[in-house]
Amino acid sequence: MIDITLQNFQAELIEGSLQQPVLLDIWAPWCGPCKVLGPVLEKLEVAYAGRFKLAKVNADEVPQISDQLSQMFGVRSIPFCVMFAGGQPVDGFVGNVPEAQIREFLDKHVPSGEALEAQEEVAAAEELLAEGDVESALVKLQHAVEADPSNETARFDYIKALLELGDLAAAQQAFEPVAAKAADTITRHARFAALGHWLRACQRASEGIDAAALQAAIASNKRDFEARFTLAQARWAAHDFTGAMDDLLEIIMRDKSWNEGLARISYVAILELMTKPVPKAPAGKATADDAKSGLQLAGHTVLPPSDPLLDQYRRKLSMALN
Repeated sequence: MIDITLQNFQAELIEGSLQQPVLLDIWAPWCGPCKVLGPVLEKLEVAYAGRFKLAKVNADEVPQISDQLSQMFGVRSIPFCVMFAGGQPVDGFVGNVPEAQIREFLDKHVPSGEALEAQEEVAAAEELLAEGDVESALVKLQHAVEADPSNETARFDYIKALLELGDLAAAQQAFEPVAAKAADTITRHARFAALGHWLRACQRASEGIDAAALQAAIASNKRDFEARFTLAQARWAAHDFTGAMDDLLEIIMRDKSWNEGLARISYVAILELMTKPVPKAPAGKATADDAKSGLQLAGHTVLPPSDPLLDQYRRKLSMALN
């Protein structure tokens, strides 16, 4: 449990909730129900074994925080508890609520033990991937998927690592649970849809592709888009992403609508696979200006780092489509 002040609210409450859910208990020394609720919340923090962090703010001492949250949720009494997750206040409850009800509230926002285990494995895998150790990362990611099959980051990274290591059969098996999600034209998951296209390229390459024959066909007929697309698939399967995009761009420039825009769709899928995930926001501290202007009880938007190569290929696509 931690006491929230103007000095630590940014680091402990906003940025802290990017790492794990934080339940903020707004209380005051004169509030009788607060004194009853407090020990229950502390007991639950221990019972949930690190799956959420309990924070407290004294409404009398730090009204800047308590007043803003009360206005945000339309609440005028305490005790008032607010759940922060992902750098945002997402839900809350008012009053001395029974323990069973608080558990129901927590279970809506707090990861299960299995989900927490998966998150830890993914974090470890990301460090290994950054070091270029794909094989060791693969073991961590497999454990993460087994612990929490619904963890999309774990599954995406697991399938991607399998393809990077050339294990097509295992990648296809791991992709099956999300194949429908990737194919749904309304709620399509862009990253899984991109994996689906990469899997199809790898499958086509596994059947055998005569690159020399394809290049000869293209040399004799620049509009042999089928040959050029198959060559792009071969490059994609061999992890030559930029080479594949160059081939796809040739198709797009000559016929944007060929095969229902398949070249453009595949090009965008490669860009998606090459795009690094958005980094977590760095922890910060509140300043005197924050207190004067009103605290921002939400995390700042973090943009993915610029990649000159990706920017270049995005511009090429934009020019080809215009």
